[in-house]
Amino acid sequence: MSFVKIWVHLVFSTKNRQPWMNKELRYKMHQHIIENCKKKEIFLQAINGYTDHIHCLISLGKDQSISKIVQLIKGESSFWVNKQRFLDETFGWQDDYFAVSVSESQVETVIGYIKNQEKHHAKKTFAEEADEFTNVYGWTVVKA
Repeated sequence: MSFVKIWVHLVFSTKNRQPWMNKELRYKMHQHIIENCKKKEIFLQAINGYTDHIHCLISLGKDQSISKIVQLIKGESSFWVNKQRFLDETFGWQDDYFAVSVSESQVETVIGYIKNQEKHHAKKTFAEEADEFTNVYGWTVVKA
C-alpha cells in the first residue's frame, strides 16, 4: 500500500479577475466544489476566497497531479455556475493558477490564511496578493 501526503496551496482567479462572486455565490461555489471534490476523491482540506479568486488547500493522492485536479475543480465549477445561470454573463476561470507546496508544519497556518480571506482582502486586493506570491516564490511573469 502506498502512502502519500503532498500538501498544495492552490489559488485561481475568475476570468480577467472579474468580481463575479458575491458572498452568496461564493458560499454556493465553495459548497459545490467541496461536494465535487468528494465525488472525485480529491482531498480538499480548506477552501475560501473573495469576489475574484479562490484558495484551496489540497493533499494530492498517489495518482493525482496538480494540473488534473485544477482541471477537475475549475472546469466542473464553471460549467455548474453557467448551468445554474447565477450570472447574466458567462462565468469562467483564468487559465493560469498558483500552486505551491506546503510543509506539514505550515498546514494550520495556511488553513488560517485561507479561512480569513474576507478580512485579508479588506486591506489588500487580489492583484497585490498575486504580486506578493510572485515575489515570494521567485516566479517570473512573462508578458506576451
